[in-house]
Amino acid sequence: MVRFNARAVALTGALTIVPAVAGCGYNTIPTKQERAEAAWADVQSQYQRRADLIPNLVATVQGAAIQERTTLTDVINARARATSVNVSADDLDNPQAFQQYQEAQGQLSGALSRLLVTVEAYPQLQANQNFLTLQSQLEGTENRIQIARRDYNEAVRDYNTTLRTFPQVIWAKTLHGGSQPMQLFTATAAAQSAPQVNFNLNAPPANASAPGGGAPAVTPGATPPAQ
Repeated sequence: MVRFNARAVALTGALTIVPAVAGCGYNTIPTKQERAEAAWADVQSQYQRRADLIPNLVATVQGAAIQERTTLTDVINARARATSVNVSADDLDNPQAFQQYQEAQGQLSGALSRLLVTVEAYPQLQANQNFLTLQSQLEGTENRIQIARRDYNEAVRDYNTTLRTFPQVIWAKTLHGGSQPMQLFTATAAAQSAPQVNFNLNAPPANASAPGGGAPAVTPGATPPAQ
């Protein structure tokens, strides 16, 4: 009888403790961590989608034989750097790793923007349906990247706030003692201004004998002339 009563007391105690622990926020930290990591996976998926589109874009632009080879090379090199920097969910609390990832992706965004502005000078590309399709897909992907980054930042802010507020802060310093604030995406200096190019319409065509003449030269950092 005594043994039965001891078991009953233990069972009753367990049934009482479990709801109490859950109710005081013990599960909140891992739940919000999972949400932030899921948002991060979406960010990576969108960046990977962009990286997968670039080889076809490069091949299409190369086929048009544009003169600005440096701009095209910048995109190729920036893609290589961006795909070589990886941040797993375990590294989201590592400022150095996260900054390297963001900088690499930002450099690729800048290189792509300069290329897409440059090729506006080439009517043959503007009439190329494959190029127009790729351009549209890239624009859509850039929009999805921005949405994914926003959703990730919101999930991370919620998670980081949880680590600092009562009663979850108790668990963050005890049973969830390994929990650290995650890093947020921030706007880069380059993102504050659009890329600028100058199509030198007064320059002689590179190949005067070619139909329609050559493409205008590009002067980085200059302002486009008024049309």
